[in-house]
Amino acid sequence: MDRAVRWRQRRLTLTNPFGTSMIDPQQAMAILASADLIHTADTVDAAVRRVAREISERLRDRNPVLLCVLKGGLPFAGHLLTQLTFPLDVDYLHVSRYGQARSGGELSWRIEPEIALSGRTVLVLDDILDEGLTLAAIRDRLLARGADACYTAVAADKLIGKKKPIQADFVALSVPDRFLFGYGMDVRGAWRNLPAIYAMRED
Repeated sequence: MDRAVRWRQRRLTLTNPFGTSMIDPQQAMAILASADLIHTADTVDAAVRRVAREISERLRDRNPVLLCVLKGGLPFAGHLLTQLTFPLDVDYLHVSRYGQARSGGELSWRIEPEIALSGRTVLVLDDILDEGLTLAAIRDRLLARGADACYTAVAADKLIGKKKPIQADFVALSVPDRFLFGYGMDVRGAWRNLPAIYAMRED
């Protein structure tokens, strides 16, 4: 069994081993202590600043609507917003696939943006581009609601070794195909708040 398959299987176990239960603080600390550091907080910060410059160059004159994808996109969106010094609107959305499932299945819209999107340029902010199914579905939904253009920005683009249905317009960092957490990404609800990006250590 190759490494990517092992990590996808482990992802399912970690994501939903007991329904939607959360891990306790002791488990969370043990996971962090044994994890591999993928990108330091300084590296993340520098990458977000670079992305902010790229976004400013392309969207400064578009009065865009920035849409944060809950919950994972919160750290990235908050970090990025402080670096953008041009007029924009901010809203959010929340989608899921069968509760805690990360891929496959029908997309469930829990919260849709309140701002009218007709004729607007939209920039979707999310934590990670994994297989791309969710982000592609979000893009299609926003365009169907009348958005003039839909751009996407992610904190991390996972290198999964196959073609994705969408490529992010703005990418802060590339990450390996492993179970990641930190900077919006979680382990059963824990560690979204970390300023760095970590991976579960391989056995």
